[in-house]
Amino acid sequence: MKIGIVDTTFSKINMGKIAADELGTNYPGARIERRTVPGIKDLPVACKLLLKECDICMALGMPGAKPIDRECASQASNGLIMAQLMMEKHILEVFVFEDEAKNVRDFWQITEDRIRKHCHNAVALVKGGVLEKKAGKGLRQGKLKQKGMLFV
Repeated sequence: MKIGIVDTTFSKINMGKIAADELGTNYPGARIERRTVPGIKDLPVACKLLLKECDICMALGMPGAKPIDRECASQASNGLIMAQLMMEKHILEVFVFEDEAKNVRDFWQITEDRIRKHCHNAVALVKGGVLEKKAGKGLRQGKLKQKGMLFV
């Protein structure tokens, strides 16, 4: 199994390193191919190129908190969807918005949790049939409060 990881220089946390460490620790047989691009809108083409040689790709990005950042993240997301459809392979979008937490400690926790769980999701998607037992459980990566409910 070969997993592509694409992260950005814009992120304030080395997201690609977290993903590579998680995959390397838990799936020693997995081969990892990593690329780093300048910004979030550069993720789609890097993922598309990696999917020529990888089974799945993870697109790691950290959009800012301003409206323009949300717009750029949406454009990147659309590009990732197009790349998936063109290559007929999954790209897991792992975005962590800078305004998802009120303090640095919580932000790190959300970021690490989301990346690590998506690493396991990537492997499960490649293996096939593994995620069905988790269907309909409201599982979510990262810790978010939404309308008084806590998603874990």
